[in-house]
Amino acid sequence: MYILENLEPKKVFKFFEEISLIPRGSGNERAIADYLVEFATQRNLWVNKDNNNNVIIKKPATKGYENSKTVILQGHTDMVTEKNSDTIHDFKKDPIQLYIDGDFVKARGTTLGADNGIAVAMALAFLDSNEYKHPNIEALFTSEEETGMFGALAVNEQLLNGKILLNIDSEEEGIFLASCAGGIRQCIELPINYVDVKKDSISYEIMIKGLCGGHSGQDIDKELANSNVLMGRVLSEIDDIIDVNIISIEGGAKDNAIPRECTCKISIEEKDEDKFLSIINECSNVFKNEFRVNEPNLELCVEKSSIVQKCFDTDTTKKVIATILLIPNGVKAMSLDIKGLVETSNNLGVIKIKDDVVKFNCATRSSVLTRKKMLISEMKILANLVKAKHSVSGDYPAWEYKEESFVRDVFVKTYKDMYGKTPKVDAIHAGLECGLLIEKMPYLDMISFGPNISGAHTPEEKLSISSTKRVWEFLLNVLENLK
Repeated sequence: MYILENLEPKKVFKFFEEISLIPRGSGNERAIADYLVEFATQRNLWVNKDNNNNVIIKKPATKGYENSKTVILQGHTDMVTEKNSDTIHDFKKDPIQLYIDGDFVKARGTTLGADNGIAVAMALAFLDSNEYKHPNIEALFTSEEETGMFGALAVNEQLLNGKILLNIDSEEEGIFLASCAGGIRQCIELPINYVDVKKDSISYEIMIKGLCGGHSGQDIDKELANSNVLMGRVLSEIDDIIDVNIISIEGGAKDNAIPRECTCKISIEEKDEDKFLSIINECSNVFKNEFRVNEPNLELCVEKSSIVQKCFDTDTTKKVIATILLIPNGVKAMSLDIKGLVETSNNLGVIKIKDDVVKFNCATRSSVLTRKKMLISEMKILANLVKAKHSVSGDYPAWEYKEESFVRDVFVKTYKDMYGKTPKVDAIHAGLECGLLIEKMPYLDMISFGPNISGAHTPEEKLSISSTKRVWEFLLNVLENLK
């Protein structure tokens, strides 16, 4: 029995549920790639899998479409692996636990993987059917999109003949994307100097939780709280009044997700306990007031912790606090060309300790290359000031808007014909693989679209059932019109 078997379109939801059984966090795509190869082999379709677990499946055109431009259906197989702190789930072996809530498909306590499993499911449903009119189809399934678009970087364009690319990785029905931001990952690594904990000290664990979280691109302008930044503020308030030493700190899970939780263990002198608790109470009131509208479930709480032998020395503690507070976070600039579009942003997504180093991982985005370089310079200067190491990875280009686009015109006309209204053509402050793919294949005419998905990159992720049905029907009409 499929949980989603009574949903329409049946094949789309059937394949979505099947791939939800396969663990496919970024970097763990071999099983889903093998599944795709087996799918194609069983249907006698041309298939290729590369060493990066990218998969290409080809399907010949139907009668009358043999001379039409080949269309690439593209999405990524990996998903963000986030879960609630009280959820027991191993993303390397456990299937996603799906359930239906009204018009939505959701997951129990974890990310759903509709980003971008719905693209995979739609492509498979189309490849599995013989009832639709269409040009030659090349389904391109890429890997490791969420951690740096490494799959798209490794795509062998010589295997593709497509001139039109439909990226099914957008999350608002009726909004077609024709441009996206570029981005890069940045990391500051601060060495830890440990000292013995003072004899008259006590330990506390500070916890920030209950935040909404969100996508570090699409949700960065929603004034959501960042748990890592809030922890920096708490530590700064404590350090201003009493002596404090950090024992450990950990916040966030992915640099491209706005972090929802952060935990920090500290050591303070026993005589300062009342002052400490007073500071925590004051910070809690401040945060609840500041974020009363958009973070109603925000919690700042503390509990006594077991005694430890070592803690960060005072200099390292102060450097950690300074780094958190000085890392650029949130919206840095709005577009002057497109009203309401974020141009440049940075997200302090992860703080963690590894090999006696505190790592601060950020996702930087901008549709203007020089602004992206400016943020890199700011992070480098900060790293130098606190005597830390700075590094970058996963650099990907922006996808620039084209004044003329055949596929965009077809999308707009098809939408008008189906719904009697004009869709919105927009840009997005998030990375899409379109930027990398058009660098490899500059002749591509491309557009990005998809059904309504909210809460991507968080355990609140949900996929609209009715929107999925409409977008599927729209895709079928578009492919028929691309003659």
